[in-house]
Amino acid sequence: MAGPKKQLDRLLEEIDRTPWGPQERALVAEAVALAQEIGDEQLEYQARMRQTASANMGGLTDLMLSSFAWCLAHHDADPVRFPADIDNGAADLMWQFKWMASSLRSSPAFAPEQIAAVLDDMEAHYRTAGLGMSGVLMARFEDAHAAGRMDDAERLRVQLEATPRDSHSHCDACGRSQVAGFFADTDRDEDAIRLVEEMLEGGFSCGEEPEHALSVSLLPYLRLGRGEQARAAHLRSYRLAKDNPDLLTAIANSIRFCALSGNEARALTLVERHLPWFAHDALNAQGHFRMLTAIGTALDAVTAAGHGATPVRGADSPDLERFFGVRDGADGGSWSAGGLAAAAWAAAERIGARFDERDGTDNHAQRLRLARQTAAERYELPIRSDVFAAPPVDTAPTDDDGWYRRALDLAGYGAAADTLDALAHVIDRVDAERRAVLTGQRLAALVNLERIDEATALLPDRIRSLRAAGLDAQAGVEERFGLALFGTATEADNAALADLLAASADPSGPGALPPATRGDIALTLAFDLGDDPAAALALSEQAATLFAEAGDARLGHGAEIAAAMALLRADRGDEALARIDALLADAAITRGVRARTLEMRARVHGGRGAFAEGAADADEAGRILAELGSRSGFAGAQMLAGALWEDAEEPEQALARYRVGARLLEQIGGDVPGAKYRVARSMLNSGAVEEAAELFGEVLQLEEADEVPAGSRAMTALMLARSLRAAGEGGQAYGAFGYAAELFGEAENPADQALALMNRAQILAQYDERDQAVETLEEAAAIVRTAEDAPAAVVEVLHNLGQSYGAQQDPRAFALFDEVEAVARANDADWVIADVTDSRARALLSAERVDEGVAAALTASDAFAAVGDAQSAGGSALLAARALNGAERSADAVAAYRAVLDQAAGIPPLRQIAALELGDVLQGLGRDAEAAEVRRLAED
Repeated sequence: MAGPKKQLDRLLEEIDRTPWGPQERALVAEAVALAQEIGDEQLEYQARMRQTASANMGGLTDLMLSSFAWCLAHHDADPVRFPADIDNGAADLMWQFKWMASSLRSSPAFAPEQIAAVLDDMEAHYRTAGLGMSGVLMARFEDAHAAGRMDDAERLRVQLEATPRDSHSHCDACGRSQVAGFFADTDRDEDAIRLVEEMLEGGFSCGEEPEHALSVSLLPYLRLGRGEQARAAHLRSYRLAKDNPDLLTAIANSIRFCALSGNEARALTLVERHLPWFAHDALNAQGHFRMLTAIGTALDAVTAAGHGATPVRGADSPDLERFFGVRDGADGGSWSAGGLAAAAWAAAERIGARFDERDGTDNHAQRLRLARQTAAERYELPIRSDVFAAPPVDTAPTDDDGWYRRALDLAGYGAAADTLDALAHVIDRVDAERRAVLTGQRLAALVNLERIDEATALLPDRIRSLRAAGLDAQAGVEERFGLALFGTATEADNAALADLLAASADPSGPGALPPATRGDIALTLAFDLGDDPAAALALSEQAATLFAEAGDARLGHGAEIAAAMALLRADRGDEALARIDALLADAAITRGVRARTLEMRARVHGGRGAFAEGAADADEAGRILAELGSRSGFAGAQMLAGALWEDAEEPEQALARYRVGARLLEQIGGDVPGAKYRVARSMLNSGAVEEAAELFGEVLQLEEADEVPAGSRAMTALMLARSLRAAGEGGQAYGAFGYAAELFGEAENPADQALALMNRAQILAQYDERDQAVETLEEAAAIVRTAEDAPAAVVEVLHNLGQSYGAQQDPRAFALFDEVEAVARANDADWVIADVTDSRARALLSAERVDEGVAAALTASDAFAAVGDAQSAGGSALLAARALNGAERSADAVAAYRAVLDQAAGIPPLRQIAALELGDVLQGLGRDAEAAEVRRLAED
């Protein structure tokens, strides 16, 4: 059995190195199974001790209880063979005891006597083991608090404070978090916040802290009018908790916060995202109760905001039927926000009643009443991550004429699916002439959606409709060519159609066709000539002329669009724009054609750099599409408008559009990760760094699930890292930059891989890990030198490494500066040359080579001035002046300081610093009058 035992030893070592999560849980399950297969109870004990901790961290209460019971029984039977502490750096058996009572308390399936017996058993074991009572008192305090025995809880809290801490006391983070929650529940908001802030200031953390404590602080912050702290606490808490199902209560607190703070759309998003967590731990009824009250609060707020009819995605899952029941109704079984709110409150009431029946109290009934009272409170504190996406849709048509126009509007835009939906209301209720038009739109939409079999099956109906309308010539052509006139034409079809068009040119000839049919053929051929814009333009204009002759303005507008597209492909932008403008000036075009043409003009404007004008067109197209009820079209227009506003350097405007577009795409399907990436990028650009970090993290998860190529995931990880760093989350940013570097390496992108490592090194330096920072920069430098055609990355990485060497007085800095300067000169990068010269000066001065350093600093100052960077020029001159003054060359320093003042004429902060320092130098030289005069410059 030596082989399996060695395998198990390796498994246990790997478990101890693996972070909590699905991978770690799978390893633990494998270790337990292998130990059982071997038949060695001591090894099984080693595996199950880890299993108890793993299940606790993963919110798997049933598994945790059974694993702990097995371990405790074996320990009690033989403490030597099965010791309480297996010395693996994780919780020992006595520590795990603390999780048991709270787990039993969380489910009404366990009687109070069972809970009391576990607490008594815990105390007996602690006394036998010679441990202090702090851990036992905390467990009893938590039980009293959860049961609503507030007087008992307060007595135990006071006793706990007077009890010495020991090795089995709650850690600093957990202890403060538990008591903070008690204070928040007993109207001691200031005390609750004090404990949470002590935790944060002290840097205390553990497996589920500070995210849980931060969530506990949310309502106290709001009640005390400290909205910005509440907002920051929520964003951080949610970002840390959102992937851990064991933190159901923390998520519930965040959902409630969103509802109370005027962020109903975000509350709905969080509800949808975390509904699956109900099925994660069947025994966590306490968590279910709190989550249900949060959902009720959130969806009531959504309803009050006018969106009660919004479907709640995922609420109809069979896993949730035991909470909400089976949804019956005309809506096909989907839950609306309003309907689910009522179901959530009812489920919370049922669960609460079971708890109160078990405990013989009205604790949960009181909690429910308080939750309903709190739900009525409002604290406006906008968070910009989510919006509702219900566009302002026109009232649905009430007659056949209205539905006919709606179908043509949607077809004119090209919204195939929406067109089919509208056609279903009217196609069999109109006269023969209109039915002929609508059957054509139906075939075009089906072909557009690649539903060719359906279109083929409906072709005979189309032919009959044409003949019934007296359009025999059109019917004959379509009968001959099938779906070719609707977008399926082959090369042979096009050749035959071209011959037919030529043969029908003579109106008196035997092959004559009506103008409308000839126009249809010409337009079909034009759309298939994408690689020959001149020919496509000629055919489009021919079609326009023929449709005009036939008196068919609707088809004529389609020909004008085709002509404009051909002009754009031919790089004749001015002519295309003129044709587009003329089409938009035509009052007879349908709303759908107007929206389509506006989007075309928006793209033309964008291509010409007129981003704001293009965005305005996209916005107007979106307004029209919203009126038409085309959610897919509206989503596309919103994303286009967002991109143009982003290019116009208006991130707030871009964000507003992207959020709506992303929400719609979530509802109707589409590139949700791509849309959310744009939302997150706009948030980052507009300074909403915490929200950006949250969303980039979500996008990365979506991309991982979709197995997106490594290069794309790397860019998302890089943006996540930048957001985390901007949010002050250095530790998480460090990890994200490392992951980005791994992905860039996998994608064989050495330039960006090196830049990600460089950012990682900067974080290390920020935390005074100088040696490790330099090692990371050296790794980045080796990688970036393999990058082809990436001079900017080479310069940035090597420059950073040179600066680090210079700060350590390492002479290797100067060779790197030479290398950077050579790359910069080869690429005419004058500012970079100035910048690296400034770095050279600092390295020289650090090595006490004053003359060389001053000369380099003044050279850098002149070089910055030459490229118009007065701020940097003044900074380099100030460096020279300070170096001269520090070397007791005050007279020389005066001239350098005056150079700084010259550079700083339009930079008040720099001017003030230079004036004050020069005043001190002059006073030291005994030139008091000059000193006073210079110091007055600092006051200007």
